[in-house]
Amino acid sequence: MLKGKKLVLGITGGIAAYKAAELTRECVKREASVRVILTKNAQEFITPLTLQTLSGHPVFMDMYVPMRDFEMAHISLAEFADVVVIAPATANVIGKIASGLADDLLTTTVMATKAPVLICPAMNTNMYGNIIVEENINKLS
Repeated sequence: MLKGKKLVLGITGGIAAYKAAELTRECVKREASVRVILTKNAQEFITPLTLQTLSGHPVFMDMYVPMRDFEMAHISLAEFADVVVIAPATANVIGKIASGLADDLLTTTVMATKAPVLICPAMNTNMYGNIIVEENINKLS
């Protein structure tokens, strides 16, 4: 199912970010080509080196750092993707995407892609049950 697919994995800053290493490994094992976008807050939970080692590709973290193979990272990643997966997706990134905000590499990539975007919410149950978060999730459904 994943063989030959091009997946952009967006990792945001929640404790569930550690699970992204296993997700990356499993996707690569199933022969997907994985590019990882790590938000600033995600870097507090998991290192770029771990994800680079597992994906076999450099990890993207900043819109304004020149990339070797990508001239405009958000455009190149958006065009590369067969699917964009955001796992974990914090309430913050869900709110930004639902509001059309594009202020970092992950959110600009989401706004620029024509590929399906799979958002995997991960947060405290009180946050998840907050009416604002529920409305944002429903807006993106």
